[in-house]
Amino acid sequence: MTDRAASAASQDVDKTMPEKENARKKRVFRSGFVAIVGRPNTGKSTLVNRLVGQKIAIVTSKPQTTRNRIQGIVTKPEGQVVFIDTPGLHQADSALGRQMMQEVAAALEGIDVLLLMVDASRAERASTGKLYGHDLLLAKARRFGGKTILALNKIDRVPKAKLLPLIDSYAKAFDFASILPISALKGSGCDELLQEIMKQLPEGEPYFPEDQVTDQPKRFLAAEIIREKAIQVMYHEVPYALAVSVEKFEERQKLLRIEALMNVERDSQKKILIGHKGETIKKIGTEARKELEAILDTKIYLGLYVKVAPNWRENPQKVRELDWRHQLEGMTAAGDEEGTMEE
Repeated sequence: MTDRAASAASQDVDKTMPEKENARKKRVFRSGFVAIVGRPNTGKSTLVNRLVGQKIAIVTSKPQTTRNRIQGIVTKPEGQVVFIDTPGLHQADSALGRQMMQEVAAALEGIDVLLLMVDASRAERASTGKLYGHDLLLAKARRFGGKTILALNKIDRVPKAKLLPLIDSYAKAFDFASILPISALKGSGCDELLQEIMKQLPEGEPYFPEDQVTDQPKRFLAAEIIREKAIQVMYHEVPYALAVSVEKFEERQKLLRIEALMNVERDSQKKILIGHKGETIKKIGTEARKELEAILDTKIYLGLYVKVAPNWRENPQKVRELDWRHQLEGMTAAGDEEGTMEE
């Protein structure tokens, strides 16, 4: 290469360097909060787990499994989305139900985008003129007044011929920023949904470190995993009368010691939960311990105990005591705070 050619090449490199630097500086980073709202069993928690990339919210076939709002954090090079998983919308008929609906209301405060979620497989055909959960959902969207996205979930269960009329019906019912068909369980359409949400968020700095995936401390995830395993082996009214609180959470060098109290409302429920010769509670403990060891990547000792707390679901004070945020406030005040989950 001649001196002149080398000089020209050097000048080209010098020109491209500032251009690349400017492009880097111009890269937009978006961040914000997105509440996921829908009827019970629409797949909200499944979607949060899918988008976050690991389990932070329990999932069962029973409706109203989620009782508290939980934040799932997704951080990408282009932005950070803080998803707020909420209890399913329903007509509250107990102190617990009323608190669950208060959790939904609290989740809508200060959010940037509202994500409404509908179980497409349960939505009625457009020809009937009715849509499943229509009034409750649209009332939330109208009250919010900001950008609202609709996710039609469980499309793997819906014939394609019925999907387009369903989308059209919702498009006529409300001015959504976008409507996306997805399958939270199988992953179809979830990447597109995340991209659409990112587009709707404002520019801003991340709210959480990039390796943090939830605001939920590990001890409360443990309580939820225990409750999930109990729900899976219970039947009738027991799952709804069950609340779990972690009484001891000791992290040692090679062992995490967890002791949890399982609250039910009647002696008959306690007997069901314990099972013949303790077989049921042993099964719950074994399954919960194995999953927690996989999630937390440590050896765990898990002790489970059952207590009857008569009609706790009707007692606002007891409901509040069993809420993990209320327990966290008490721990923080006592100087016994614990870290949150990371990737």
